[in-house]
Amino acid sequence: MKTQISLLALLLLAPACSSDDDATGGGMTDAEYQAQVVDGMHAALLADVNALHQAAVDLQAAAPAPTGRGWDETLDAAALEAMTDSWLEARGAYERTEGALAPLFPDIDADIDARYEDFIEGAQGGDQDLFDDEGVTGMHAIERILFSRDTPASVVAVESTLVGYKAAAWPATEVEAAEFKNQLAARLVTDTQRLADQWQPQVIDLGGSFQGLISLMNEQREKVNKAASEEEESRYAQRTLADLRQNLKGTIGIYELFQPWLLGKSGGAAIDADIEASFDSLNSTYADFSGDAIPQPSASWSSENPSPADLDTPFGRLYTAVEDAVDPNVRGSAVDGMNRAAEELGFPEFVEEE
Repeated sequence: MKTQISLLALLLLAPACSSDDDATGGGMTDAEYQAQVVDGMHAALLADVNALHQAAVDLQAAAPAPTGRGWDETLDAAALEAMTDSWLEARGAYERTEGALAPLFPDIDADIDARYEDFIEGAQGGDQDLFDDEGVTGMHAIERILFSRDTPASVVAVESTLVGYKAAAWPATEVEAAEFKNQLAARLVTDTQRLADQWQPQVIDLGGSFQGLISLMNEQREKVNKAASEEEESRYAQRTLADLRQNLKGTIGIYELFQPWLLGKSGGAAIDADIEASFDSLNSTYADFSGDAIPQPSASWSSENPSPADLDTPFGRLYTAVEDAVDPNVRGSAVDGMNRAAEELGFPEFVEEE
């Protein structure tokens, strides 16, 4: 997860529920609810973790390794289509699990999901070998290569200003194609296998996981804001809106595991109603836009002080809806509601870093 908050410190703390041994209004103890949520979370996310790994395996298997040449749009058309389909499968699976998994496995999250600029920032000379398993790795490294011929020129213009920048391209030689298949794509297989191997019930810290869900909701606006500066997440494939939809879908699925516990608390029903309403509102907002790409911001767009005209554009309407839905200072927003739920369940509240 790219927005860094003090999650590591939170993950070192056991969930501090105020009444582990006392029955809640639902007739179960907090400890029983905790065990139920842990079991449900492990089972629910395991399916997506396995799907992520299988998609990485399929992508590597589909990667062409021709003799005497690099990738060819005609000769490798079937392989390129298969790789694209596998990348999209991997992307969807990870975005659905990111909120709960990223705070538990920050190093693996970085290896799998960090953006190009995150990898090369501070790196001596950047990463000049696009296809090996060092430096820039993960889903966005593969995306950057796979979709390099379709990447918007505005994205390339912004990235080219980075120190250590290397223009993205398909493998042009037999050596580069083999390197992509046996190093970069293989590294994603290895990293997703590490995630699958480590995803065990005993690593699940409910307080940290719930914080991760709130942080991911808060991060919805960062992903929208970064679209205005060509720094959005899935910028090469132009599917960041699809990422947002999958983020929300995954957050709702994990929240539903906590829901019976929250509803068993005296103030839980009112909080749950606010959370459900905010989820419905955001779902409706995303459904209003077709396709997988975020609408293009106007040239005059300013996130600090958008004009009424800019706010009346498709991007402006998306921006406003997401801002309202996740603003922790807006009563009834998703982040506000989930923070109140965290307090009710005995978890620390989410606090955004300045």
